[in-house]
Amino acid sequence: MKDPFNVVKARYVTEKATMLEQLHLSDKNRCLARCDAPKAVFLVRTSANKQEIAKAVEEIYKEKNVKVTKVNTILTKGKPKKRGRARPGSTASYKKAIVTLEKGDRIDEV
Repeated sequence: MKDPFNVVKARYVTEKATMLEQLHLSDKNRCLARCDAPKAVFLVRTSANKQEIAKAVEEIYKEKNVKVTKVNTILTKGKPKKRGRARPGSTASYKKAIVTLEKGDRIDEV
């Protein structure tokens, strides 16, 4: 097995990601109450597949006994940017993974 810290680079913390992680806690809205499983968003290696991501997350958080039920991935391509007047450049491409955990599991490192 590959080193799990080479597959999963970092936790992806944005306003939208934290809202997605807290969907399973909302009881007021019936549509959101269907999201009963907790989710976590990670930046991962662009060549990593879903099975590698699931195994890496379970290995990193094995002291919390976390089980991954589903992994969704999003590949975001870099946008063209200018570096000065005539030097074209671009931002880096990256891959995000939205990991769905079993009901009752928690990852509290934000």
